[in-house]
Amino acid sequence: MSIYVGNLSYDVTENDITGVFSEYGTVKRVQVPTDRETGRLRGFAFVEMGTEAEEAAAIEALDGAEWMGRGLKVNKAKPKEDRGSSGGGRGGYGGGGRNRY
Repeated sequence: MSIYVGNLSYDVTENDITGVFSEYGTVKRVQVPTDRETGRLRGFAFVEMGTEAEEAAAIEALDGAEWMGRGLKVNKAKPKEDRGSSGGGRGGYGGGGRNRY
């Protein structure tokens, strides 16, 4: 399981996040997603801690805390939803059943 960290500054680095979360235990991994087109940070991250107790301590301490001028949103990350395959169905994308390639 991992921790979702939202409302991050766009200037934050993985090292910044590791430094803050390491105060609550072992940081196994930090992921800071970027926008595919611009390469800009998306304002959130995922952190994996060594144990559930360390995870709980970090969430308790950091949720709502101000860091780098922003109030953090910190909670257990929800599993990624299966959104199905893209392109299936009509969903308002035109159609007509003929291939127009």
